[in-house]
Amino acid sequence: MGGSGRPPSSPSLVASRETRGAPRFGAASMGERPGASGILDVLISRSSSGQCRRLALMSPMNCGNANHEEYFGAIVEFTLAHLRTLQAVAALGSFSRAAERLHLSQPAVSLHVGHLERTAGQPLVERVGKRAFLTPAGDALLAHAERAFGELEAARQALARLRGTVAGRLRLGTGATASIYLLPSLLRRFRRRHPDVDLEVVTGNAADMVAAVLQNRLDVAIATLPVRGRLLSVTPWLTDRLVAIAPAEQAWRKTRALSPAALARHPLILYERGGTIRTVIDRWFRAGGAVPRAAMELGNAEAIKKLVAAGLGLSVSSEVTVRAEVGARRLVAIPLEPPLVRQLGIVRRRDKPAGPVLDAFLAALAGTPRRGSGSAPKIPRRAAGPPHGRAEG
Repeated sequence: MGGSGRPPSSPSLVASRETRGAPRFGAASMGERPGASGILDVLISRSSSGQCRRLALMSPMNCGNANHEEYFGAIVEFTLAHLRTLQAVAALGSFSRAAERLHLSQPAVSLHVGHLERTAGQPLVERVGKRAFLTPAGDALLAHAERAFGELEAARQALARLRGTVAGRLRLGTGATASIYLLPSLLRRFRRRHPDVDLEVVTGNAADMVAAVLQNRLDVAIATLPVRGRLLSVTPWLTDRLVAIAPAEQAWRKTRALSPAALARHPLILYERGGTIRTVIDRWFRAGGAVPRAAMELGNAEAIKKLVAAGLGLSVSSEVTVRAEVGARRLVAIPLEPPLVRQLGIVRRRDKPAGPVLDAFLAALAGTPRRGSGSAPKIPRRAAGPPHGRAEG
């Protein structure tokens, strides 16, 4: 510190200026004791009477040394960890769910949000029943924070590129079918090749995943097409064949194919309305002039398979999701006539640069076989419009 005569190799924290009205703190010197780590140990608040007191949650130290009497104004700032907590609360609408995702206790989440609110000087989150919502101030803060997160991630990847490695974060959104049956082996190879990439996988329906891409909460999504949006780049990735599934009874084993009219004569256990795969199935029935008789509507493919195996109805499902059950003779897969397929695509923001991490992941997707439809399409590394024309918002 000033006037201490300490050599330059013994650093200390010196205030450049004082903030009027702010608490004044003694600056703890570093590297002074034998075995000291050179890390700033503690800030000591010095009252008007000249007495020192240790701030809460900080380790004690002897601040009576005259060399520690430089002061600096308290600089109140937003910490990245607290902003990430606010981001999780906003995305999940719940303090408890945010705590679970971040591997924190719920009181810690409340503490983080409270610190941000004291720093901002106004409420950032309001509770309505069991849900948590951002206030206008919270929305404004998070919008700026997420841009800062993006810049920090770009810096991290740029530094990794200088080291000759691929490192950073990849946020991937996908549906249940892709996350369970199509992506695990690809992600395992990707992680083995790029161990420094932090991979975050979020599952949900196609509409939610696309919305998250638009809001920059996801870097890329795998979703059932069509997906439309003027801000989106959409590239076909994989063709998924759909089949009728029935109980493992001899009569169904002899069935060669089912038309829309033939399938509509049976009670059906279908995916719930609102999902893209249900839209694809309903369109197939309409094209065949048939109206399906839905005995049940569920959002879980595994539950649908169990109910079909129990003899409660037939269903239409992705062929890849029933291979194990068909192989074990618990279900029968029957081709549809005319054939029914759904196209899975890669969805990104058109105006978002890819970067080395996303480039590496797109290259991994491009090498994935298209499940009986030839080789995977060439995926552009930079944002481009969908191959069949510009998407509409």
